[in-house]
Amino acid sequence: MKKLFTIRFVLSLFLLAATLFAAWGIYYKTHWWGFSLKPDAQTDVWTIEAHITFKPLKDQKIQVSMAVPEFGDEFKILAEDVVAKNYQVEKKHGRLFLTPESVKGKQHIYYRVLLFDNEESRGKTSAKAPKKPQKPIYDEEQKVAVEEILELSKNLSGNDVQKIIRLLNQVPADPTVVAFLPHSKTQKAMSEITRSLLDYKGIPNRQVRGIRLEENKKTYTPDLMLEAYLDGQWKIYDLTTGKKGLPKNFIIFQKGGTSLLDVIGGYDSSIKFSVLKSVRSTFDLAGHRAKLADTQKRFEYSMYSLPLLEQNTLKWFTIFPLGILIVVLMRNVVGMHTMGTFTPMLLSMSFLKTGLIDGLICFLLIVGIGFLIRAALSRLNLLLVPRISAVLIFVILIMQFFTIFGYRFDLQLVSSSLFFPIVITAWIVERASITLEENGWKDCVKEIVNTLLAALVVYVVIESEYIRHIMFAFNELNLVILVLIMLLGTYTGYRLTELTRFASLMKEKDND
Repeated sequence: MKKLFTIRFVLSLFLLAATLFAAWGIYYKTHWWGFSLKPDAQTDVWTIEAHITFKPLKDQKIQVSMAVPEFGDEFKILAEDVVAKNYQVEKKHGRLFLTPESVKGKQHIYYRVLLFDNEESRGKTSAKAPKKPQKPIYDEEQKVAVEEILELSKNLSGNDVQKIIRLLNQVPADPTVVAFLPHSKTQKAMSEITRSLLDYKGIPNRQVRGIRLEENKKTYTPDLMLEAYLDGQWKIYDLTTGKKGLPKNFIIFQKGGTSLLDVIGGYDSSIKFSVLKSVRSTFDLAGHRAKLADTQKRFEYSMYSLPLLEQNTLKWFTIFPLGILIVVLMRNVVGMHTMGTFTPMLLSMSFLKTGLIDGLICFLLIVGIGFLIRAALSRLNLLLVPRISAVLIFVILIMQFFTIFGYRFDLQLVSSSLFFPIVITAWIVERASITLEENGWKDCVKEIVNTLLAALVVYVVIESEYIRHIMFAFNELNLVILVLIMLLGTYTGYRLTELTRFASLMKEKDND
């Protein structure tokens, strides 16, 4: 008894360790590889294309530079490429530099970048305190207006930056603000007015240009946002609402005073952006996420780096331990006697291929016919191995006949026979025949029914696409299942079916 307690204690420690390891594996894969608990989880992949055009000046050296997105917390770069014939391309410090060998006529340059995981960011970047901006020079009238605007902004909610932005966009606007605002309230004009007020207040700030990820969007003008330095961090603000934080679908192309596009040796330049959205499975992007997270070596030695054919095979293997656990529970805890230890699990896997109803009918047909053939063979008094071999060959012939017959007459039901494990089916026929001869019809039918009931329970569990996905994506759970099965191996209590057998004894004990 003491030894059994020690074994259970050790296995309990193993179970705790396996559970912690599985929890760590689930966190690791979801955090670094982007795995999801949902089987149909997909990731948006955004394609941003910039089309640059310009006309070269005669006998002038040409260089084109453009601000481009860099890897950050807000998104990940899947791929990027440049289509520019006869141009040398170099990328450094967040800009592309293109130098042509020789050009003629109007030039067309295409830059394309594929982004994913553009998660919502707080728009905060820790940095050293920059120098305080130089105060703008205003005349006396303008200075009075600025002082009054800054005083009015104190009555609004938010920090100093948000108060100024909200005051400038307030409806109806205060007369003092109206007099200070430009006639044309373009993004650029409002940005310059806001920045001049922040400069006057001594708050470091800079302009941010980027693209809003909206499907099928085409624009010549990038969207503008404001970045201001407060509390030791650069924080991004919407120039219309004052809302803090980078929007979920906003990709930054350029920060600060540098231009988005510079063309030296050319004129009439323009840049046009287009955006297109597509979706990909989280598994498809797992390798890219692993590479970006510096965990590529671990990913390469996982089954998720294998070709799809091998992955699909292993996907079925990862569900086997769960089916085995259910069979162990049915036999050792419930107390059901089945034909073969893991026959129910293998039958349930066949039902997944055939469909439950078609599979049950086809299985009963094969076993029924095989049972009649086995009864005829028993009269020949064959030895065990030749008899089982003969039954196996007959089962193969039955399956061949069903498959051909089903194909010719378009009967999916009988065509399903092809998916049943031949050896297991033959063994069920042999085992049922032996049980019939030794124990009679009652025990024979009971074992067949128990086998099908256990197979049905396993089928209901593993038929769930959600469960199959979980077991494949987080196969560390199989270690937990392994230890659970070992713990069940120490179970010495009554089976549930045995409670009915000893019910009369319990009644007699109560009467005494």
